[in-house]
Amino acid sequence: MNQPTFRFARFWAAAISLCLALVAPLSVLAASDAPIKLQTLRGVEVTATDPAGEGTRFGPDTPVLPRDFVQQPPLIPHTIENYLVSKEFNKCLDCHSWARSKEVNAIKISITHFKTREGAEMSSVSPQRYFCNQCHVPQTDAKPLVGNTFKPGAGLR
Repeated sequence: MNQPTFRFARFWAAAISLCLALVAPLSVLAASDAPIKLQTLRGVEVTATDPAGEGTRFGPDTPVLPRDFVQQPPLIPHTIENYLVSKEFNKCLDCHSWARSKEVNAIKISITHFKTREGAEMSSVSPQRYFCNQCHVPQTDAKPLVGNTFKPGAGLR
């Protein structure tokens, strides 16, 4: 075997060994019946069967909370657990799209979500605004992790 071919074979042998070393622990975890336990920053234990954790579940539809600053994205007043938002599908648009919002009595997404960075209007949601959870978060009554002295802007009082 010449030198370049030998080097190529050694590279692939190392790559396959690395992949097997990474996959083997996953098969042990998959075979285990016990759920993997994690802990949130608030000290609440969560598992794969209870991803929200005890005491941090989002309640059912709740009244919309007031905004704390100008241009604050609205909070989500309902649970979004198991909502799929991927490049192929956005569960939020099932209700909040302009075509369906009236039918399901949901707030339709803002016209600003149909504009490019340069301000040109588009016929569908802009890629910069497609992943809702980049800006919008569910309402919850979780206690703050750290102290906060923030006061809303004077224009919102």
